[in-house]
Amino acid sequence: MSDMDLQKTDQQKQKELKKMEKQKAKEEKKQQKVQKKEQKKASMEPGRKKKIIKRSIFGGVAAVFVLFIIYNNIAAANAKPVVYTMAVAKGDIEQTVNTSGSVVSDEVKTYFAPVSIEVGTIHVAVGESASKGQAVLTYDETDFANEKRTAELKLQQNEGSYKNSIQKNNESLGDLGEANVNLAVLEQQITDIDNYIKDLQRQVDDKKAALAHEGALLQISLIDWADQPDTDEYENLQKLVQINTYEQANNEEIRAWEEEITKYTEMLNNCKEYKSEMKSQKSSAESTKLNAGGKEELEAKTEMENISSQETLDAILASESGITADFNGVVTEMNAVEGKTPAVGEQLFKLESTDNVKVTITISKYDLEKIKIGQKAVVTIGGFTYDGEVAKIDRMATKNNSGAAVVNTDIKITNPDENIFLGVEAKVSISTSKSEGTLLVPFSAVNTDMDGSFVYAVENGIVVKKPVQTGISSAVDVEIKEGLNEGDQILTDVTNGISEGMAVTAVAQQ
Repeated sequence: MSDMDLQKTDQQKQKELKKMEKQKAKEEKKQQKVQKKEQKKASMEPGRKKKIIKRSIFGGVAAVFVLFIIYNNIAAANAKPVVYTMAVAKGDIEQTVNTSGSVVSDEVKTYFAPVSIEVGTIHVAVGESASKGQAVLTYDETDFANEKRTAELKLQQNEGSYKNSIQKNNESLGDLGEANVNLAVLEQQITDIDNYIKDLQRQVDDKKAALAHEGALLQISLIDWADQPDTDEYENLQKLVQINTYEQANNEEIRAWEEEITKYTEMLNNCKEYKSEMKSQKSSAESTKLNAGGKEELEAKTEMENISSQETLDAILASESGITADFNGVVTEMNAVEGKTPAVGEQLFKLESTDNVKVTITISKYDLEKIKIGQKAVVTIGGFTYDGEVAKIDRMATKNNSGAAVVNTDIKITNPDENIFLGVEAKVSISTSKSEGTLLVPFSAVNTDMDGSFVYAVENGIVVKKPVQTGISSAVDVEIKEGLNEGDQILTDVTNGISEGMAVTAVAQQ
C-alpha cells in the first residue's frame, strides 16, 4: 500500500470519527429534550412515563451500536495482518539419529563336549549368570573314573598290539610269494593308468588353452570395434565372447575328459592302496629283507594310536572339574542333559558375555550417510544411561518388516554394568555432528520451494523472502550457513495469506 493510500485512509477515518461525534451530540440533545418534556409532564400517569423513558434509552443504545459496527468494519478493512517474529540468534546445535534396538552380547562362545562322559550336574541353567572360572556343568564321578581308566588301558593295549604285530610278521612268510606276484602286476597297472591320466590331462590343458587363446583374440577384436558399438560386427563379437566364455567353463569334451580322469584317478588310488597292502604283507612276510621297513611302519602306526589315546586321557583329566566359563556371562542355550552322555564334539551350551555387549540397530537410507564408525552415542536401557560408540556398519542392506531397505549397525556399550540384561530393548541416540556459535532459526521458520530453502523476514513492516543455505538440524532448530544475519526478524510460522511484499504488523515473540 502506498503512502498516499495510507494518507487517504487516515483522512477517511477522521471524517468518520467527526461524523460519529456529531451524531452522538444530536443524540444527547434529543435525550435532554426528552428529559425536559418528562419534567413538564410530571403529572402524567406512571405507566406512560416509563414507556417513554425505555424507548429513549433503547434508541440511544441502538444508535451507538450501529456506529460501533460501522467503525469496526472500516478499521478491519484497513488493518494490517499481525505476524509473530523472532530475532535470528547464535547458538549451539547437535544433530542426532535416534532409534532403538536390542541388547546383545558381542562375545559368544559355544562349548562342545571334549569327552564322551555322562553329565552329572548342570550348575547354571538357561538365563542364569556364570562367573569366569565357574563350573557350568560337571560329569558323573563314576562314569568319569571309568573313562579315565579306559583311556589308560588303551595306551597299554597299543603297546601290546605292537608286540603282537611283530610276532605275526615273523609268521607271515607264506604270504611272500603272493605279495611279490601282485606287486609286479600292480606296478605295471599303476604306470599305465598314470600315463593315461597324464595324456587325458594334456588334452584338457590343450583344449582350455585353445579356448582361452580364442577368447583373447575375440577380446582384442571387441576392443578394436569398441568405437562402433552400434554395428552388427560389434554385436556379433560380443556374442562370440559370451559363447567362448561359456565354452571355457562348460565345454563337453573337457567335461568328458575330466570325468574320465576322475574315474581313472580312483582306479589309480585303489591300485596304490592295494599295492600298499601288498607291500605291508610282503614287509610282514619277508622279515629278513624288509623287516626294517615294516617295523618302521608299525612303529609309526603305534605312535599315532598312542598320541590319540593320550589326547583322550588328557581331555578327561582336564575335565575333572567340569566345563567352566571362560568369561562373565549368561547361559543362553543349554543342550546338555543331566544323565545323558554326549558324543565328543556335541554342543553342550552357549555362553554370552555380559562384559562385552552391544546394541544392534537398523539405519535407514536417509540416515546412513550421517553414521560413521567411532561416533559417540547415548544408550538408554530402562532407567539407566550408558556410553556407546558406533562399532560396526554392515556393508549389505536387508529388508525390515515394512519391506524398506535398512543397514544393521552395532553400537558398542563402553561402560556396561550389572543392570544390563541381554535381549531387552534399548534407546540409542547417535551424535552425528555439532556446530557451535552458529546462526539458528526454528525448524518451523524454514520453507522450501522450487528454488530451494528460504525464510520470511520483516523489514520496515514489509514481508521479505530470503533464500538461505541450511546446515545441520535438530528436532527444534536449523543451522543457517548463508542468507541471514544475527538479529534479523523472521516469521516463526507462515500462515495462509502471507506473501512477499505484504505490509504486516510484527509482534516479537518472547
